[in-house]
Amino acid sequence: MSSYPHPIIAREGWPFLAIAVIASVAVNGWAGFWWASPLWVTTLFILQFFRDPPRTIPQDPKVVLSPADGRIVAVERTEDPYLKREALKMSVFMNVFNAHSNRSPVDGEIRGTWYFPGKFVNAELSKASLENERSVLWIRTPGGADVTCVQVAGLIARRILCYAKAGQQLARGERYGFIRFGSRVDVYLPLAAVPRASVGDRVYATESVLAALP
Repeated sequence: MSSYPHPIIAREGWPFLAIAVIASVAVNGWAGFWWASPLWVTTLFILQFFRDPPRTIPQDPKVVLSPADGRIVAVERTEDPYLKREALKMSVFMNVFNAHSNRSPVDGEIRGTWYFPGKFVNAELSKASLENERSVLWIRTPGGADVTCVQVAGLIARRILCYAKAGQQLARGERYGFIRFGSRVDVYLPLAAVPRASVGDRVYATESVLAALP
Protein backbone atom coordinates (compact mmCIF):
# COMPACT_ATOMS: atom_id res chain seq x y z
CA MET A 1 0.00 0.00 0.00
CA SER A 2 1.56 3.26 -1.09
CA SER A 3 1.76 6.09 1.39
CA TYR A 4 -1.07 8.57 1.08
CA PRO A 5 -0.29 12.29 0.97
CA HIS A 6 -2.40 14.67 3.01
CA PRO A 7 -4.01 17.19 0.64
CA ILE A 8 -6.21 18.54 3.50
CA ILE A 9 -9.36 17.05 1.91
CA ALA A 10 -9.59 13.23 1.89
CA ARG A 11 -9.79 11.68 -1.56
CA GLU A 12 -13.03 9.92 -0.55
CA GLY A 13 -14.70 13.32 -0.37
CA TRP A 14 -13.63 14.72 -3.72
CA PRO A 15 -16.70 13.47 -5.69
CA PHE A 16 -19.11 14.71 -3.00
CA LEU A 17 -17.40 18.08 -2.79
CA ALA A 18 -17.31 18.50 -6.58
CA ILE A 19 -21.05 17.77 -6.91
CA ALA A 20 -21.89 20.13 -4.03
CA VAL A 21 -19.80 22.99 -5.46
CA ILE A 22 -21.22 22.57 -8.98
CA ALA A 23 -24.80 22.51 -7.66
CA SER A 24 -24.17 25.53 -5.42
CA VAL A 25 -22.61 27.58 -8.22
CA ALA A 26 -25.38 26.63 -10.67
CA VAL A 27 -28.24 27.56 -8.33
CA ASN A 28 -26.40 30.69 -7.19
CA GLY A 29 -26.05 31.84 -10.79
CA TRP A 30 -29.60 30.95 -11.77
CA ALA A 31 -31.62 32.00 -8.70
CA GLY A 32 -29.27 34.01 -6.50
CA PHE A 33 -27.37 33.47 -3.27
CA TRP A 34 -30.33 33.09 -0.90
CA TRP A 35 -31.81 30.22 -2.90
CA ALA A 36 -28.37 28.64 -3.10
CA SER A 37 -27.52 29.18 0.58
CA PRO A 38 -28.70 25.69 1.74
CA LEU A 39 -26.42 24.18 -0.89
CA TRP A 40 -23.49 26.32 0.26
CA VAL A 41 -24.10 25.15 3.83
CA THR A 42 -24.09 21.56 2.60
CA THR A 43 -20.83 22.24 0.76
CA LEU A 44 -19.23 23.59 3.95
CA PHE A 45 -20.41 20.52 5.88
CA ILE A 46 -18.88 18.19 3.28
CA LEU A 47 -15.67 20.22 3.37
CA GLN A 48 -15.31 19.86 7.14
CA PHE A 49 -16.37 16.21 7.22
CA PHE A 50 -13.81 15.07 4.65
CA ARG A 51 -10.89 17.10 6.00
CA ASP A 52 -7.74 15.00 6.31
CA PRO A 53 -5.13 16.99 8.23
CA PRO A 54 -1.52 15.84 8.61
CA ARG A 55 -0.63 14.74 12.13
CA THR A 56 2.52 14.61 14.26
CA ILE A 57 3.47 11.07 15.37
CA PRO A 58 4.69 10.59 18.99
CA GLN A 59 8.23 9.19 19.16
CA ASP A 60 7.73 6.41 21.74
CA PRO A 61 7.46 3.16 19.70
CA LYS A 62 5.63 1.32 22.52
CA VAL A 63 2.60 3.56 22.70
CA VAL A 64 -0.69 2.75 20.99
CA LEU A 65 -2.04 5.72 19.07
CA SER A 66 -5.65 6.62 18.52
CA PRO A 67 -6.80 5.31 15.11
CA ALA A 68 -9.49 7.99 14.84
CA ASP A 69 -10.64 11.41 15.98
CA GLY A 70 -13.44 11.37 18.52
CA ARG A 71 -14.33 10.57 22.11
CA ILE A 72 -13.38 7.54 24.22
CA VAL A 73 -16.57 5.59 24.99
CA ALA A 74 -15.07 2.35 26.37
CA VAL A 75 -12.01 1.26 28.33
CA GLU A 76 -12.66 -2.24 29.59
CA ARG A 77 -11.43 -5.78 29.97
CA THR A 78 -13.35 -8.06 27.63
CA GLU A 79 -12.98 -10.85 25.09
CA ASP A 80 -11.42 -10.07 21.74
CA PRO A 81 -13.99 -11.86 19.53
CA TYR A 82 -11.59 -12.05 16.59
CA LEU A 83 -8.45 -13.47 18.23
CA LYS A 84 -10.39 -15.33 20.97
CA ARG A 85 -8.42 -13.90 23.91
CA GLU A 86 -8.95 -11.73 26.94
CA ALA A 87 -8.04 -8.19 26.00
CA LEU A 88 -8.14 -4.53 26.92
CA LYS A 89 -10.72 -2.85 24.69
CA MET A 90 -10.62 0.87 23.97
CA SER A 91 -13.26 2.44 21.72
CA VAL A 92 -13.33 5.80 19.95
CA PHE A 93 -16.70 7.19 18.83
CA MET A 94 -16.69 9.57 15.86
CA ASN A 95 -19.56 11.99 15.34
CA VAL A 96 -20.27 13.72 12.03
CA PHE A 97 -18.08 16.69 13.01
CA ASN A 98 -14.91 14.62 13.51
CA ALA A 99 -12.35 13.92 10.80
CA HIS A 100 -13.00 10.36 9.61
CA SER A 101 -9.67 9.15 8.26
CA ASN A 102 -8.55 5.99 10.10
CA ARG A 103 -4.88 5.46 10.86
CA SER A 104 -2.81 2.60 12.19
CA PRO A 105 -2.40 2.66 15.99
CA VAL A 106 0.92 0.74 15.90
CA ASP A 107 3.79 -0.35 13.69
CA GLY A 108 3.37 -3.91 12.50
CA GLU A 109 2.45 -6.58 9.98
CA ILE A 110 -1.17 -7.23 9.08
CA ARG A 111 -1.66 -10.89 9.96
CA GLY A 112 -5.33 -11.08 9.02
CA THR A 113 -8.38 -9.13 7.89
CA TRP A 114 -12.10 -9.81 8.24
CA TYR A 115 -15.30 -8.15 7.06
CA PHE A 116 -18.70 -8.66 8.69
CA PRO A 117 -22.00 -7.30 7.32
CA GLY A 118 -24.41 -6.18 10.01
CA LYS A 119 -26.79 -3.60 11.39
CA PHE A 120 -26.47 0.19 11.63
CA VAL A 121 -27.43 0.96 15.24
CA ASN A 122 -25.97 4.00 17.00
CA ALA A 123 -22.19 3.44 17.06
CA GLU A 124 -21.97 5.02 20.52
CA LEU A 125 -23.76 1.97 21.98
CA SER A 126 -21.68 -0.96 23.20
CA LYS A 127 -23.70 -3.50 21.21
CA ALA A 128 -22.59 -1.81 17.97
CA SER A 129 -19.18 -3.49 18.36
CA LEU A 130 -20.66 -6.92 17.58
CA GLU A 131 -23.91 -6.13 15.76
CA ASN A 132 -22.98 -3.45 13.23
CA GLU A 133 -21.19 -3.75 9.91
CA ARG A 134 -17.45 -3.83 10.59
CA SER A 135 -14.01 -4.35 9.10
CA VAL A 136 -11.20 -5.86 11.18
CA LEU A 137 -7.39 -5.70 11.04
CA TRP A 138 -5.15 -8.00 13.08
CA ILE A 139 -1.77 -6.30 13.45
CA ARG A 140 1.31 -7.88 15.06
CA THR A 141 3.90 -5.39 16.28
CA PRO A 142 7.69 -5.91 15.95
CA GLY A 143 7.67 -6.74 19.67
CA GLY A 144 5.14 -9.54 19.17
CA ALA A 145 2.05 -7.82 20.58
CA ASP A 146 -1.25 -8.50 18.84
CA VAL A 147 -3.50 -5.50 18.21
CA THR A 148 -6.98 -5.83 16.73
CA CYS A 149 -8.34 -2.68 15.10
CA VAL A 150 -12.03 -2.68 14.15
CA GLN A 151 -13.84 -0.11 12.00
CA VAL A 152 -17.53 -0.12 12.99
CA ALA A 153 -20.29 1.49 10.92
CA GLY A 154 -22.82 3.69 12.71
CA LEU A 155 -26.41 4.85 12.54
CA ILE A 156 -25.81 7.04 9.50
CA ALA A 157 -22.61 5.50 8.18
CA ARG A 158 -23.16 3.22 5.22
CA ARG A 159 -19.68 2.69 3.87
CA ILE A 160 -16.54 1.35 5.52
CA LEU A 161 -13.41 1.73 3.41
CA CYS A 162 -10.36 -0.34 4.35
CA TYR A 163 -7.35 -0.36 2.01
CA ALA A 164 -5.03 -2.57 4.07
CA LYS A 165 -4.40 -6.22 3.12
CA ALA A 166 -2.95 -9.24 4.91
CA GLY A 167 0.84 -9.41 4.69
CA GLN A 168 1.36 -5.66 4.41
CA GLN A 169 3.35 -3.58 6.85
CA LEU A 170 1.69 -0.60 8.49
CA ALA A 171 3.51 2.25 10.18
CA ARG A 172 2.11 4.11 13.18
CA GLY A 173 -0.11 6.91 11.95
CA GLU A 174 -0.33 5.52 8.42
CA ARG A 175 -3.71 6.10 6.84
CA TYR A 176 -5.47 2.81 6.05
CA GLY A 177 -9.18 3.56 5.76
CA PHE A 178 -12.18 5.81 6.09
CA ILE A 179 -15.75 5.54 7.40
CA ARG A 180 -18.42 7.84 6.04
CA PHE A 181 -20.75 9.77 8.35
CA GLY A 182 -20.44 8.81 12.03
CA SER A 183 -19.01 5.58 13.41
CA ARG A 184 -16.51 4.09 15.89
CA VAL A 185 -13.19 2.27 15.99
CA ASP A 186 -12.52 -0.45 18.58
CA VAL A 187 -8.96 -1.41 19.53
CA TYR A 188 -8.26 -4.69 21.38
CA LEU A 189 -4.88 -4.79 23.16
CA PRO A 190 -2.98 -7.30 25.30
CA LEU A 191 -4.19 -7.29 28.92
CA ALA A 192 -0.78 -6.04 30.04
CA ALA A 193 -1.25 -2.79 28.10
CA VAL A 194 -1.56 0.27 30.34
CA PRO A 195 -4.37 2.72 29.41
CA ARG A 196 -3.31 6.32 28.93
CA ALA A 197 -6.81 7.61 28.08
CA SER A 198 -10.12 7.45 29.93
CA VAL A 199 -13.81 7.34 29.02
CA GLY A 200 -14.93 10.79 27.94
CA ASP A 201 -11.52 11.95 26.72
CA ARG A 202 -11.30 13.68 23.35
CA VAL A 203 -8.67 12.07 21.15
CA TYR A 204 -7.12 12.77 17.76
CA ALA A 205 -5.94 10.19 15.23
CA THR A 206 -2.17 9.58 15.41
CA GLU A 207 -1.47 12.40 17.89
CA SER A 208 -3.31 11.04 20.96
CA VAL A 209 -1.98 8.08 22.96
CA LEU A 210 -4.52 5.41 23.98
CA ALA A 211 -2.22 3.04 25.88
CA ALA A 212 1.32 1.77 26.36
CA LEU A 213 2.34 -1.75 25.41
CA PRO A 214 4.51 -3.79 27.83
